Amino acid sequence: MDPAEIPLRDLQLPAEIGWWPPAPGWWLLIGFAGVGLLALIVHLRKVRAFNAARRHALRTLDEYAGDYRRHRNPVVLATQVSALLRRVMLAYVPRSEVAGLTGDDWLKWLDRDLDDPAFASGVGRQLLELPYRNPDTPPGDYDVDALLDVVRRRIETPIGGLV
Repeated sequence: MDPAEIPLRDLQLPAEIGWWPPAPGWWLLIGFAGVGLLALIVHLRKVRAFNAARRHALRTLDEYAGDYRRHRNPVVLATQVSALLRRVMLAYVPRSEVAGLTGDDWLKWLDRDLDDPAFASGVGRQLLELPYRNPDTPPGDYDVDALLDVVRRRIETPIGGLV
């Protein structure tokens, strides 16, 4: 038989495979990604809520520093800062652990998780006497800026590794 006489036709290729609907494996991957994204959003919202007291305390500390720059009374500032520190620490640790601490015990507790003992043997010792002075007496030689820095560092540093 002559090859020119053979009744051959062109090859017919099947239609291209469409991308929709995806294969079951892709559906699983999309589902896992959705669950993971949802879990991440929930986690980030919890972290944000947990750190709300810290953010509020830092804004309040900035307000107290601004007030101090206007009235220049370290006694009022130390009183405000001392109360702020107590409130912030009560927001992150059990009341029974912090509420009853006073004096050197309170300062030692504030030094927890800090790199250096800024409260027990540093500038933070001003919190023992300064809030209890008469606000109308002339201020002594106090390093208020260093005290504000130490308090800011204490508020920013998580307690016991809590984020």
